[in-house]
Amino acid sequence: MKKTIHFLLISLALSAMLACDEASQVKSNISGRAGEIVVIYDIPLWDTLFVKEVKSIIALPYPALPQQEPIFDIISIPSSSFGHNFKIHRNLVFMQIMLDTIPARIVVKHDVWAIPQTVVHINASTREELLALLQQEQTRFINIMEQAERDRVIGNSKKYEAKDLRDIVNPLFGGSPYFPNGYRLRKKTDNFVWIDYEIQKAQIGIFVYKYPYKDTTTFKTENIIARRNEILKQEVPGAFENTYMTTTTVLPPISRNVLYNKIHFVETRGLWEVENDFMGGPFISHSFFAPSGKEIIVLEAYVYNPRSEKRNFLRQVESIIYSFEWEENQ
Repeated sequence: MKKTIHFLLISLALSAMLACDEASQVKSNISGRAGEIVVIYDIPLWDTLFVKEVKSIIALPYPALPQQEPIFDIISIPSSSFGHNFKIHRNLVFMQIMLDTIPARIVVKHDVWAIPQTVVHINASTREELLALLQQEQTRFINIMEQAERDRVIGNSKKYEAKDLRDIVNPLFGGSPYFPNGYRLRKKTDNFVWIDYEIQKAQIGIFVYKYPYKDTTTFKTENIIARRNEILKQEVPGAFENTYMTTTTVLPPISRNVLYNKIHFVETRGLWEVENDFMGGPFISHSFFAPSGKEIIVLEAYVYNPRSEKRNFLRQVESIIYSFEWEENQ
């Protein structure tokens, strides 16, 4: 009897250890390219027309780029093809017809098979209901996937931070983004900092600058752009005499109000160019009050990648300016 009890205790202990080991196993790192989503469909949904309809909803053109690029790249597969290689992808979206789904819904999970992973389940009773739900929740869905991509960049920026750059920006502006290793200081004045990163033929960079607050018209798009042009003409010269960065008028800039990480800011997107030269690309800026309320701080991300895709580069530097924190919160 004692031997039996002893054996049972050992068995239970081993079982507990194995369960603990399985629970503590380190999950794989995610796979897949930035901005890529794998959509997994139930077989009843699997046809060209349905895939086309889904892409028209979740793969809209990325805003304010000089050439059209989708906001996400979509890889679509039937559920029968969903194996290990896909399980560790960064962004997974399951579209399922479930007859007992009342009501249709979107469920978001994180780090199911890999880290840092976002998994979205879209369930409905019929194909038409599923498409209607996706259309209705389009903005929410895009924001979920955008935030997932942004969080990955911010996480890496903090993990592999070039802290010396934050130490330069903090004293001037009372806060700073987190710049990852590889970024370098190009210019610093009392009111302006230019930090960039060169990748083969491409250049991505960030400006941080400030100017006095005038009145509520300061946040109008035309006034944000006027100040931008004034400051960049002075601080960002081109390669030749009488050349400097400015804002193109080919595509009018667009603005919207955003609340993120307890900071209200005006986001402005547009295209930049070099006056009297042939350089250009997209930019995005965040304009918000300094703690004193007497100055406007601007974080601006830009991309120069001639004749090549720009979306992923812009998303990277955009994510970095989203990482801004006031000094006391760092």
